[in-house]
Amino acid sequence: MERRGGRPLRRRFGLAESPAPLLLAAALWIGCGSAAPPAIEPPVAPAPAAVRAATAALPSAAQQEAFLDELQERTFHYFWDLADPHTGLTPDRWPTKSFASVSATGFGLTAYPIGVERGWVTREQARQRVLHTLRFLWNAPQGPQATGVSGYRGFFYHFLVPDTGMRFEQVELSTIDTTFLLAGALFCGEYFDRDDAEEREIRDLAEKLYARVEWDWAQPNAPRVVMGWHPEKGFIDYDWRGYNEGMLVYLLALGSPTHPIAPNAWQAWTSTYHWDTFEGQEHLLFPPLFGHQYSHLWVDFRGIRDAFMRKKGIDYFENSRRATLAQRAWAIENPRKWLDLGPNVWGVSACDGPADVELPFAGETRRFATYAGRGVGPELRSEDGTLAPTAAGGSVPFAPEVAIPALMAMRAKYGENLYAKYGFLDAFNPSFRYDVPVHHGKVVPNVGWFDTDYLGIDQGPILEMIENHRTGLVWKLMRRNPHLRRGLERADFEGGWLEQTIH
Repeated sequence: MERRGGRPLRRRFGLAESPAPLLLAAALWIGCGSAAPPAIEPPVAPAPAAVRAATAALPSAAQQEAFLDELQERTFHYFWDLADPHTGLTPDRWPTKSFASVSATGFGLTAYPIGVERGWVTREQARQRVLHTLRFLWNAPQGPQATGVSGYRGFFYHFLVPDTGMRFEQVELSTIDTTFLLAGALFCGEYFDRDDAEEREIRDLAEKLYARVEWDWAQPNAPRVVMGWHPEKGFIDYDWRGYNEGMLVYLLALGSPTHPIAPNAWQAWTSTYHWDTFEGQEHLLFPPLFGHQYSHLWVDFRGIRDAFMRKKGIDYFENSRRATLAQRAWAIENPRKWLDLGPNVWGVSACDGPADVELPFAGETRRFATYAGRGVGPELRSEDGTLAPTAAGGSVPFAPEVAIPALMAMRAKYGENLYAKYGFLDAFNPSFRYDVPVHHGKVVPNVGWFDTDYLGIDQGPILEMIENHRTGLVWKLMRRNPHLRRGLERADFEGGWLEQTIH
């Protein structure tokens, strides 16, 4: 798989299509004449009393608030400091030089009003940044040609050259990344609501960008929506089928005022759901935690239900809570005896990893990977001891009583190896203590592997889901967006705030 900027161009690894293991094509480690690295033996599993003691030692409310203040501010500055000055686009990762990410730009647009409300930047500063970004996106060339454009039929390419905004190499025109970009633009349209020329322009640009997207074109296998398209070979082979981050694709496509898809697309989407029990939690499954978080950045699913969830007696918010608690329970059980996993060190999701190698661990050969769609579930175990702080950070609204202490414990335990200028670095693996070359990051002797990059699509959920937990800012403003409400209603959501008149 071709790599640029230190990670695969394709980020989703077929997660929407198949539960097959995702840590693919790891190369065998060859010692080049040297002895193989020693096997790492796991510690004795903690006794139940030790688990209870660790869980009971919770930080105070004041300590948690101070921690969240600092974490949010550091994470915000990833977007504020690093957006390209010419285009406003957000880098996929930093400090490794990389292309710009369309979805990370959507997270960046969502971040800027949070910065205003928290006092980190002024409303004027944020307004100028948002306006600059939206103007570029609206004026960037679109067309069917393979080069010299940023998108086609209103959609944008997954990755763009940061300072020009043109398509990066041969990446796909991406429905999901365009969705997250539009969600950020629509949120800014709701936030900048003053009767001011520049704020009116922000609202107008957000509306035009959304209205330009031809959602119905992206249905070669209608009623489902396709993941992407290439000018060189047409639509890719995969449609969005559930359950995963593609939920918001369908909601915005259903709510389009110009090119909507038909309501039966939602039924087609939910017909592919997988409901099961994992670690004592009965819920709608998706092994990596990011799939339980991304759509929730902009949609308040508390108390609203579609036909599927009405039958199950819960809502999607509760479903994400159960997924979070199941992952933590898996870490406490730690069936493969990875080092450090437990009640406050957990979180498996798509993230960076140390290397594509097979190495001895706990009396057997274990496969490790670089960037991969890691996850755990009753059928899928695509994990290698690598953990992502964004998994806990993006779960804060669902289970704050376990997610916030986990974040605090990981910062305290690993210090500057994991927590630095822009908050949490992308990933770490306490079990990877081998003296072998790594693709990302560094190995700290007797401590483990640590990434040295931040990833924009993992920074966004930390900042924005914590804000939703603390103030509900993004949720409250998006509840009044007529397009999102229309999409939810056409998907047959009922109850809760959808029954209220929003002004």
